[in-house]
Amino acid sequence: MDALGTPLPSDAAARRAHQEKALQRVDTIRRRIELGGGEKAMARHKAKGKWTARERIAALCDPDSFQELGTFAGEGMHEAEGGVPGAGTVMGVGRIAGREAMIVANDATVKAGAWFPITAKKNLRAQEICLENRLPIVYLVDSAGVFLPRQDEIFPDKEHFGRIFRNNAVLSAMGVPQIAAIMGSCVAGGAYLPIMSDEALIVRGTGSVFLAGSHLVRAAIGEVIDNESLGGADVHCGLSGVCDYAAEDDEDCLRRIREIFASMNHKAAQVFDRIEPREPAFAAEEMPDILPADLGRPWDSRELLARLVDGSEWVEYKPDYGKTLLCGTARVEGWSVGIVANQRTVVKSAGGEMQMGGVIYSDSADKATRFILNCNQRRIPLVFLQDVTGFMVGSKSEHGGIIKDGAKLVNAVANSVVPKITFIVGNSFGAGNYALCGKAYDPRFIYSLPASRIAVMGGQQAANVLLDIRVGQEKRRGHELTAEEKAALLKEIQEKYEREMDPVYAAARLWVDEIIDPREMRSRIDMALRVASHNPDIPPLRTGVLQT
Repeated sequence: MDALGTPLPSDAAARRAHQEKALQRVDTIRRRIELGGGEKAMARHKAKGKWTARERIAALCDPDSFQELGTFAGEGMHEAEGGVPGAGTVMGVGRIAGREAMIVANDATVKAGAWFPITAKKNLRAQEICLENRLPIVYLVDSAGVFLPRQDEIFPDKEHFGRIFRNNAVLSAMGVPQIAAIMGSCVAGGAYLPIMSDEALIVRGTGSVFLAGSHLVRAAIGEVIDNESLGGADVHCGLSGVCDYAAEDDEDCLRRIREIFASMNHKAAQVFDRIEPREPAFAAEEMPDILPADLGRPWDSRELLARLVDGSEWVEYKPDYGKTLLCGTARVEGWSVGIVANQRTVVKSAGGEMQMGGVIYSDSADKATRFILNCNQRRIPLVFLQDVTGFMVGSKSEHGGIIKDGAKLVNAVANSVVPKITFIVGNSFGAGNYALCGKAYDPRFIYSLPASRIAVMGGQQAANVLLDIRVGQEKRRGHELTAEEKAALLKEIQEKYEREMDPVYAAARLWVDEIIDPREMRSRIDMALRVASHNPDIPPLRTGVLQT
């Protein structure tokens, strides 16, 4: 085993200040999102005898076991409708009576829990995780249904609202437990979600489920009836048989779900190797002292690994070759993992020439491809740490076959059969995002750190390219931009591009599952591999054609 870690860098204080500022900004947004529809909306919700979505989840899960996902979904979106904090849904993975489960809870303080397009995307992401990992799922339903002004963006397409029910059916066929609790309104097409689950509970007095509410029934067929008599707990538990259990209140309902989980088979297969965990020799608390304050400057990823892996020890793969990517095996919380990480220090290659950190060269791509294939052969899960500006460009790289070497790496990542967990710790630009398992390459979970950036290329380069395009367009129209106009236009482009590189912008659109404090990385890897262990079926590795 190779030991990792050295004393903190001389500018550790400046690095920590930068990282903490980024984290504080994200946490400020997070706290606002956690208020849902606001304090007044919460007060009205509680006046009905109901708990909030987060209170329900806290009561359902074992203490300190819930890890939220998709917190920032919808942030800055749908502002014309007053915003939709958290996409009107709280979701994440927690333990219920000792067993990992996905929990999805409507937040009825946000537009009565109505479904926006981003709400559907968030719910589909929850189900995708369950499908990949055969993870049980609990739906805490309290929703007015589809947000009708946006119905064309949520109703008819493949990845729209109907896909939820399709996934209900597929999960059921796979034998994945699905438990639904109707804790508020559940109307129209949304009524199918709980009833397509294995077991459905309903809360007396607050829960109701029907294809059409009392107002629509009166308008459609002239029948006058109230919602409780139409589709309340007594109707569906004693008359229609639609629901399985009636609960007296939220507390009783959540207790009954815990009882259902306690009766399940808890034996998970030992799919991935794990031994007794060890703490790193260097404290995770030091991670903000390691991560760079300037994402354009070199820094040593080994120092981050020293605060991440058990005992601050790993076995590095080809340490003298392809030095802008670090590859090696280690343990995190006892789990055996393979790590692929960008190395941002300026290094000498095996041939003696200097290589820029953060760039993937042919030798780095070749090394990482072979390492990923080895991990798949040995059933070792993969952890990717991204701080990448892309693949190397220029005549020397092109003549050396950078495209085919990059294609080999992308092929290996795309066809990898072991669980993949991705952390964007710095830059995530261009094809580097793809090659190191960005969202398009099916990581089981993908996280961003608060000071990271995601874009097709760096901000300065992109702004200059976009400026050149705009200048050319204006010139063709017969207008030659002045120096002042060019400067103003460049500033406008840069500001827009910077907003779109923000991790909150990415998390709002679910390009990443969550923005996390770097000190959470160990616990997030542990959770991911606990979840992945619910699915023991790992198919044989097949990569297709690889150019040599």
